[in-house]
Amino acid sequence: MKNKLFIFAAALLTLGFTACSLDVEDVTEMSTDNFPQTTDDADATLAAIYYGLNSVNANPQETFLYYAMLASDDQYGGGGDNDKDMQAFDFITRNGEDQTNDFYEDHYSSINRANTLIKSLESIDMDEEDRAQYMGEALFMRAFYHYELASMYGNIPLMTEPSGDAPDMSEQTEGDLWGQILQDLYTAATTMPAVNQHNSGHADKYCAEAMLGRAWLFYTGMYGNVPHDDNGKLLAKATIEDLTSTNYSPLESVEMPNGEILKKQDVIDCLKDCYNNSGYSLVKDYRTLWPYTNSLTVEDYCYTKGQGLVWCQDYENGSSNADDTEIMFATKFNKMASWSTTIGYGNGYALHFATRIQASLGDTFPFGTGWGAGPVASNLASDWKAAEPNDPRYEATIQDPHELPDYEVDGVHAAQGYVFGSNGDSFVQETDYFGKKIGAIICMDNIYGDGNDTFSTSMWGSDGILNNSFQTNNFNDLIHIRYADVLLMLSELTEDATYMNEVRARVGLPAVSYSLAALQNERRWEFATEGIRWNDIRRWHIAAEALDKQIDQPCYHNGTETTNTEHNGGYSSRYNATAGFHMIPQTQVSLGYIEQNEGWSAADATYQGW
Repeated sequence: MKNKLFIFAAALLTLGFTACSLDVEDVTEMSTDNFPQTTDDADATLAAIYYGLNSVNANPQETFLYYAMLASDDQYGGGGDNDKDMQAFDFITRNGEDQTNDFYEDHYSSINRANTLIKSLESIDMDEEDRAQYMGEALFMRAFYHYELASMYGNIPLMTEPSGDAPDMSEQTEGDLWGQILQDLYTAATTMPAVNQHNSGHADKYCAEAMLGRAWLFYTGMYGNVPHDDNGKLLAKATIEDLTSTNYSPLESVEMPNGEILKKQDVIDCLKDCYNNSGYSLVKDYRTLWPYTNSLTVEDYCYTKGQGLVWCQDYENGSSNADDTEIMFATKFNKMASWSTTIGYGNGYALHFATRIQASLGDTFPFGTGWGAGPVASNLASDWKAAEPNDPRYEATIQDPHELPDYEVDGVHAAQGYVFGSNGDSFVQETDYFGKKIGAIICMDNIYGDGNDTFSTSMWGSDGILNNSFQTNNFNDLIHIRYADVLLMLSELTEDATYMNEVRARVGLPAVSYSLAALQNERRWEFATEGIRWNDIRRWHIAAEALDKQIDQPCYHNGTETTNTEHNGGYSSRYNATAGFHMIPQTQVSLGYIEQNEGWSAADATYQGW
């Protein structure tokens, strides 16, 4: 009898619906036999595929992006004493047996929707160019969801049919899984129309080219020590020793499931096509990527005042601004976030990574209140200052709360009031730095006048908002791919500093010669606190050493100065036991189709608290 992954709901493809049953006739008349049949059906299915980006946002603390930020060497766990999910991620431990089950289930539901559209597209009457676009988007999203699952858990089930049947994984190697991811992305990159979607929420061929580069670099680096043949086909499943070795010897080619060999030059060619033909480009000022430069905030924030800065997404609502040239792919949000039904429509990461619970707007302006996840690691700050002391991206990325000035709030002078220890609430691993890119941003003149609102409601209005709450009213994009990554991937793959120096020139830094060390630093500074670093240090096989640099770094516990101490055996110990792959939710293991990852059965896998 075949195992069924109960997470699939193949028929419920309209936006926002899910179900636990695989027997589609139990819950609806729609099935993969009769839906989708028309272009309108295809639109609905595609919307449901993209909805997966919002469904996981309902529980951001379970996702791969959240894990990637906190598990890296650039951010600590943070949160309060009871926020063990955050700290468990930082120490590569678990807080409960099913800590990430919602993420796992949501992504497989989205994959199943993609499989449904892929299977049905050839029978739908539509223009061939439109068909290529739909197919490319479905392949891109199937690969994106598999990429995050495979990065999070390792050798997870590869699903390419909308059946819900769990595959026999006894013979599936990581090469089989990643070969399909790369094949999907390469097919999308080479068959989609050459049309720039301008960060509309839809993927285009250039997004597929960029994602192909990202997946290629991670897989070929991370699995380069696994025995393989001349075509890059893995001859065995990866061992922990293969994955945690400090030897960096990336694969040069990969055999895809269709039998074709994908070579490094093929990936370079795709990235060069993006470079030459996509129309994407670096924004002129790095700071305008981040919402603290929005027009309602920029002139009240001392760091940005009087410099003519315009946020690249200012007043963006349904169509792209001409200045929004660098963001290639992002999760989109709207005003319909509700705790009871649609919480994922609001940017939950902005809430989680906001400064932790301060007393008033003036305490941390323009940075809003939230849960305090991911305090910037003291070792990132010190490394950056030592290696690139004149890099303006440092101040664009990191805020020292000691340097926040006094403000006039509602006409009343408010002394800078940031309190370490979160105004009496608990705060773990607090540092002298917090990230400026992802957390909530507020403005002085907010429409509710309660001093605790986000800029989003003032910029886009309160009409249609389901909840007036700082917890749900962040609508700005969550960025997944920027054009800067295309440039840095090109430099890494070609060993040509030209592209990397374009990134440096954007912020006024001098050109450098190519070396892997220079490239590694450039990626670290450019993408600091964006969740890119984690897979980088893993694929370069430097993770254990990098993670241990967090030990004994200065931080605060509930406002008291202390140091960041080792837990559960230490960072490198936990990394070397797991290769950074998280625990597969026990609910899934109990179904019998997949085995638990190594490193999650011993006592040191369970986080006990600070």
